[in-house]
Amino acid sequence: MSEAKKRAAEKALDYVEDGMIVGVGTGSTVAYFIDALAAWKDRIAGAVSSSEQSTARLLSHGIEVLDLNNAGRLSLYVDGADEVDPRKCLIKGGGAALTREKVIAEASERFVCIIDPSKRVDVLGKFPLPIEVVPMARSLVAREILRLTGGQPVWRDGVVTDNGNVILDLHNLRITEPLVLERELNQVPGVVSVGLFARRPADIVIIGGEPLLVL
Repeated sequence: MSEAKKRAAEKALDYVEDGMIVGVGTGSTVAYFIDALAAWKDRIAGAVSSSEQSTARLLSHGIEVLDLNNAGRLSLYVDGADEVDPRKCLIKGGGAALTREKVIAEASERFVCIIDPSKRVDVLGKFPLPIEVVPMARSLVAREILRLTGGQPVWRDGVVTDNGNVILDLHNLRITEPLVLERELNQVPGVVSVGLFARRPADIVIIGGEPLLVL
């Protein structure tokens, strides 16, 4: 799938314009995008990064990384996804960067999602839904989301987010109403962010492979 990821990432350059500050996500497909964006480093104003991992890769290419508070509203955000449904709603967070990814997506006028064909699904939920949680609330949140959803929460042991929090992965879901579930889970005390991108879905989905598709 690496060639499909690379093709999708390179296609996303079509949406980059001179002088832009580009929002950049996290993950293996985004890594290809960052490598391709290096050719634009003297033409863009910089990037806003969703993770320490992506920041390091951007800096290694000489791309300036800016704070979102100083950058303000962004024209473009490019990121991958763990699953994408026909409405362009997403599950994200496999790389544990969901909160910052969600913040940058919200701050961006256009969200371009780059994926390989395996990430395209009819119904979200086969990939476990990541939920970022305040550490002291881990067990409380696990009990509550089990009650609310019937899904099985599993602590991603040993993983600490860039925000100092933990991840619960929610298994055995079939998410037919992602916006409703996103809102419900966001109301549970101790939940920082939910890896459902339904309130703010992707605007454009680029699916690498043969043929390359843009939805």
